[in-house]
Amino acid sequence: AAPVPSPFFCPLPPVQGLVALVTGGASGLGRATAERLVAQGARVVLLDLGSSPGAQLAKELGERCAFAPADVTSAEEVAAALKLTQKEFGRLDLVVNCAGVGIAVKTYNSKKDKVHELEDFQRVINVNLVGTFNVIRLSAQLMSQNKPDADGHRGLVVNTASVAAFEGQVGQAAYSASKGGIVGMTLPIARDLAPLGIRVVTIAPGLFSTPLLAGLPERVRNFLGQQVPFPSRLGHPSEYAHLVQALAENPMVNGEVVRLDGALRMQP
Repeated sequence: AAPVPSPFFCPLPPVQGLVALVTGGASGLGRATAERLVAQGARVVLLDLGSSPGAQLAKELGERCAFAPADVTSAEEVAAALKLTQKEFGRLDLVVNCAGVGIAVKTYNSKKDKVHELEDFQRVINVNLVGTFNVIRLSAQLMSQNKPDADGHRGLVVNTASVAAFEGQVGQAAYSASKGGIVGMTLPIARDLAPLGIRVVTIAPGLFSTPLLAGLPERVRNFLGQQVPFPSRLGHPSEYAHLVQALAENPMVNGEVVRLDGALRMQP
């Protein structure tokens, strides 16, 4: 007789065959995610600025990858990227929001008698927070057209926050506010989209070896890595990508913010 499956066993949906849109996909966390998804049999659209190496990367990744030049803060450009996704691959199952910028400026620097430029603060909020929401709202419309699986599942949105959302350091007012906003909107958007079978999850990385840190001297990078309790090193973008895949394969994770930081708690 055939074995009876345990009622506690839930087979995980495979990444293979999924269609994903990865913003900031030409470098850093986004690139690592795109590379892993393609390697696992998914089809991926890289959304990044036209000045990025996205077109070249898409060519390198092959026929299961396409490039959509777009600014995440533009409703028209993101809508065009989604049209390209539908045209190339027929649908959208997974969105990974990795596009972002960062600055390090004190609110008021008394030594230089200089206040934080309002335009700089607004730019970081606009790209990181408003840009993330812009991609989510337009992607949800396309995802909602998917045929649901037996669980009613139609898609997943993975956002990228930061541990700075919780322990922002000196000079991180703008960056922390933008990432804190992403954390704050995760649950309400998950609740908004729950009737459509679309999950929303946010990853909050700690110190990762991305282009943002690549320009630092090696001694500084080593010092930063030693601040991480364990493993005492900078995170690899591939480890972020691995978590994205795990989230895609586990349908019960929803409305949550997952710290990926090696138990790091940032000091001032």
